[in-house]
Amino acid sequence: MENLRHEGKQADQIFFVGNIMIDTLHFSLEKIRSRPMKNDLKKPCGAVTLHRPSNVDDRDRLRDILEALREIARDMTLYFPVHPRTEKNIRQFGLQDLMVDSGVFALPPLSYLDFLSIWRHADLVLTDSGGLQEETTALGIPCFTIRENTERPITIDEGTNVLVGTEKDLILAAYREFRNGKRKTGKVPQLWDGRAAERIVEILASRL
Repeated sequence: MENLRHEGKQADQIFFVGNIMIDTLHFSLEKIRSRPMKNDLKKPCGAVTLHRPSNVDDRDRLRDILEALREIARDMTLYFPVHPRTEKNIRQFGLQDLMVDSGVFALPPLSYLDFLSIWRHADLVLTDSGGLQEETTALGIPCFTIRENTERPITIDEGTNVLVGTEKDLILAAYREFRNGKRKTGKVPQLWDGRAAERIVEILASRL
């Protein structure tokens, strides 16, 4: 809204409706609500996504992240649907051993609903995805963002997201705090209630 005002939009041209991606999340949760938790899902557990070129195209950075995941997996089972780009680079950089005989369960790429069926039960999500930062905040699930910055600052200011960086020591330091009870609870941001589309339609209908 501040950006729109800076661009010269007037107050009667700006409407605060919420976050439409959270509509999709709630709609999808209804679709899978009847699905029981997978019997083979070990608890406690975490979910991982890793695909951003700045993380997976750099051998040293990717190794650092995978080593951190391997350490965390000694304490908490991690479910990791591996993006094709990430899988290719793990092989190309010779880092396959970091995924072997660990608590990191490498999975093939999953559909949105299938992955949601896993991470909604997670105790922690570790990701470099933008969408998951918002979705975990909407559901109150702790999230570690494995990046140096984020374009979703509200998930840090108000939500459950923690920006942990990409270095092994920093990721593990954040995890130790998490395990010691320093878990960010946060709150669901205003109007992240799954009804943004309804508000948009109402506004359009009233103005047309």
